[in-house]
Formats: sequence, C-alpha cells, structure tokens
Amino acid sequence: MFFYKCRNCWFSIDIKCAHLSSSFKFSQLSKHDIHRHPLSFIESPMAIYVLKRLNCCWCHEPLIDATYFCSDCPSFIIHKKCLDELPTEINHPSHHIHPLSFRYTDRNHFCNLCQKEHFGAFYGCSLCHFNINLECALLRSIVEDKSRHQYPLTLFWRQDSFICDACGTEGNYISYTCSTCFTTVHKKCISLPRIIKFSRHDHCIFHKYFLQTQELTKQDCKICFKEVRLERGSYSCGKLGCNYVVHVNCVLENQWLYKVIEDEKQYEELKEKSMQSSIIRVIEVNEAGEAAKIEHLSHQHCLVLADKMEEEIDRKCDGCMLPIANIFYYCSECPFFLHKTCAELPRIKQHWFHQNNGTLNFDSFKQCAFCYRDCSGLFYKIGGYWDMCTRCAKVADIIECEGHQHFLFFDFKYREKCNGCGELNWDGAFRCGKCRFALDFGCLTLPHSALHKIDEHKLKLTYHDDKEQSYCDICEQYRDPSLWYYSCSICDTSAHIECVLGQFPFIKDGSIVPYYCRKHYCALKFFRKVEGFPECSRCGKFCQEEILKCEKSTCNYIVHYKYECRRGH
Repeated sequence: MFFYKCRNCWFSIDIKCAHLSSSFKFSQLSKHDIHRHPLSFIESPMAIYVLKRLNCCWCHEPLIDATYFCSDCPSFIIHKKCLDELPTEINHPSHHIHPLSFRYTDRNHFCNLCQKEHFGAFYGCSLCHFNINLECALLRSIVEDKSRHQYPLTLFWRQDSFICDACGTEGNYISYTCSTCFTTVHKKCISLPRIIKFSRHDHCIFHKYFLQTQELTKQDCKICFKEVRLERGSYSCGKLGCNYVVHVNCVLENQWLYKVIEDEKQYEELKEKSMQSSIIRVIEVNEAGEAAKIEHLSHQHCLVLADKMEEEIDRKCDGCMLPIANIFYYCSECPFFLHKTCAELPRIKQHWFHQNNGTLNFDSFKQCAFCYRDCSGLFYKIGGYWDMCTRCAKVADIIECEGHQHFLFFDFKYREKCNGCGELNWDGAFRCGKCRFALDFGCLTLPHSALHKIDEHKLKLTYHDDKEQSYCDICEQYRDPSLWYYSCSICDTSAHIECVLGQFPFIKDGSIVPYYCRKHYCALKFFRKVEGFPECSRCGKFCQEEILKCEKSTCNYIVHYKYECRRGH
C-alpha cells in the first residue's frame, strides 16, 4: 500500500518500519575498500523484522545482526561481521592454479560453478576468465535438511559430468552426493521445495527422487509431454489414483505458477477458504435436491431454475453470453438468464494460468485478457491484473477439441499462428504435442452453433474445408479454406466467423461501457442497432452499425463504437 521512497535511489521503506526510526539507525559510510559504491549501515534489533526474507550474500544466513547494503546494487547485502572479514583475494578449490580476486561489475557475469548469469559482486581470475558468484565462493561442505533429504549431502568439487538425481538433468561441475543412498544432485537442487501447489493441478504435488509403481510404465510430463524417467527426480501428485507427474524444471520454470506449501494441511485450509459459492442464498430446493430458487451475486432479483424456454427464442446467458441450450436460471421480473453451470461458479477460483486466486465479479463491460474480446457478464479478476471471461475460465489446460484428433495442452512459450483464425499468438496457446497444430483462447471459446438470417438452419462451427477456393456467402469475399468457419450442410452455406457472429457477439445490448468522451461525461450504453440512422456526434456520419448512446433518455448524444469515435475529441 503506502510507503516512503528515496528520490535518488531504489531504497523504499514501509510506513510501519519508518515509524520505528528510533529503534534503528541508517548511516551513510564512505566507499568501502571491497565494494565500489558507498554502503549504508543498519544497526537495529528490528532488522530481523525488516529483512527477515533476505540472507547475507556471503554466509547465506538470515540478516539478524548489523548489516551493510548498497543502494546501487540490490544483490549486495551483507552482515557487518562478514564484510569486515571478507577477503579481497581467495584461494578456491575449484581453481587451484591462480587466486581469485574480489570484483564488481554492472553487467551480468557467468558463474563457472552454478552455470548461471549473476549481477554484481563476484570472485574471478582475469587470466583464465574463471568467475564464481559470492554465493558459490563459500559453499557448505555438508548440508543436513531432513525435510528435503533423509541423509546428509556432502560437497563434491570434482569437474565431471553427471545426471542430477533430484531433477533428472545433466550437470558438469559442482555437485552434492549422499554416501548412504548414492544420489548426486546439483547445488541448486539441495533446496528444492518438498511440497508445492501448482496452479495447473488441483492437488498438492510432492518431490520424489524416484517413482515407485506396481508396473514399469511410461509416464509423460503433464507440462511438456516428454517422458519422465521413473528413476530420476520429479514432482508427482500425492492423491491415491492420481497419475499427475511433471519434470522438476518444467514445474519450477515459472514462479507465478506455483506456491511452496509447508504441509498438506495448509493447502487444504487454503482450498476450503477459496471454495465460496457465488450463490448468495438458496431460497427453495426441488425434489431432486437442486437449488430451485436462489439469490445470486450477479443480479438484484431472485432467480428460478428451469429446463427449457417457454418460447422458441434465441436467448443468451448473461454470465457467459453463449446461447441458452440446457438447464438454466431465469429472473421472473426482468429478462435475465444464467446457465446453471455459470450460476454455480465459485466466487473465488484458483485458475491454472496463475497461482493467485481469481475473484468472480459481474461487470457490464470489459475486455477479456485471454480471448481479447469485448464482453459483458461474469469475469474473474486474476492476480489483480487480468480479467478473464467465464468462457475462458472454463477451459482446462489440457483439452480435447473437436477440430483436432489429438489432445492439446497450453504452452506459455508458443509464439506461432493459431490454426483456427490464423492470428499470431504472443502470450502462448494450446498446442498439440504430436503435430504442428495450435489454438488460442478466442477460437476455443467460440459457440459451436449460431443463427444468421442468411440461413433458416443453425450454422455449425466447421474445422475443415476440402475446397481449393472458398467464398463467404454473407460478405461474398474470399474465405481461407484452411481456417475455421460456420456452415450449413443442408443448404451448402458457408461464411466467415466474424460475418456470422458480428464484431461484438459477447456484449449485451444496453451494457454500460467504461469509455467517456471528453465533451460528454455521462455513462454510455452499447447498442447494435439504432432506429432512424442518426448522425454520429463525433464524426458527423450516419450510424448504421454498433453505437454508444447516452444512458439519459433526454440526451441525444450518439457515437460510433469504432475506436476513433468512442475515444472522444
């Protein structure tokens, strides 16, 4: 929330900590011999509270004593006692022929021990171009942590290639070994979390050095869909009968997708809190035990359960904006409808796209950050950043699609075209692990059928066209036969998806939009059509397509929905 921040550097402090100024002291020192920038000094019993999540970059222990830190180098924070004892030159067993000198660089340097890029201070040999990070310069010779490994692990300096038993990938320098169970692991793998909650799976998953199975069967990683070696380390589900297995590096690659869990009981408590229903109150229950009359967070009136429309009319769900085709709730006081599945959505949902919970809201108008469509209805706010429509929220990370013979899984790194619409994907897509086929959220959430005045029958979403040249029967323009379209097999009608659905198929007429023109400060409502073809108050041209109209009945302010007009003068 609120905090104090220095104008000249990165340093910032929470209000609670700022009010504790009498308990600790900051003092600016002259440039220390071992570091290129001036260092700030903290001497306080409250340091354990302020810096409790940080460790000393030299000894790796918590910062509970007097501490130095550099305001220009966020990675340089060190105990006073460590800095006073920190040598400017060391002899290190990883590089016997020359001593290593303490250095600092503004650019990244490569550590020859952990094989990673690092920023800031390091020890290096300029003759051999050999560098090691501060954290690697003082490695513990023996690591004992029974929460991660039953026996002690001993540091092994020898430069040899090996396969890490914790993650199953190759290492080529420093390692830790266990003399009891004969395992060898990377330095980074000695601190792997034992239990994590991965956003793409409903249960906790546990790290194991090998998988015990009744039968020796092949297991594929549920992220990359490549084989998981049963005799190597992996993460697997602890629930009986659940065969969810993933590679260590796959599941830990994106820190936004997992959360470290201290124990399984902690996760069950979190799960129980998150399963709050979006149904505020059940008023009546029918003979089958279903909620027949409810109060829902999306509507001001009570909703009643029904299994069919009284009239054969095209109605859409006000939650997902898809046609009503099965059991639903309706309002007896106004035209409002909800699919039963939409009404039963949890108020708080942990979606596989992000480890943070999403909160369900009913909004008049928003743009979904996943299918990129302007929509009205129910939305999940995920991680405080993304708005996700309920159509996208119902899509799992591993799916079967009618338009493809193999299952698809979501790949966050995918940057190629969608086979449904031909658009380039910049934020990942659902792809096939066996062939070059991928779909984005927008195509996966299209309605399977739609009505249009060009045909008396419902048009069906179609995935393949054997014709060499195809044309749209609505706009009479060329249609790419390799992309998805709507068609009627009885009348041989075919048309572009945009021509059938329109440009804004998921916005309800009368929805209040969050756009305001600079010369008109009242709320504007969205309408697909307007009678009499009035002039646009912005560009002066006749309005023949989607418009925004002032919500006040006495005001004649109307503008085209297109970008140039709705953004104002």
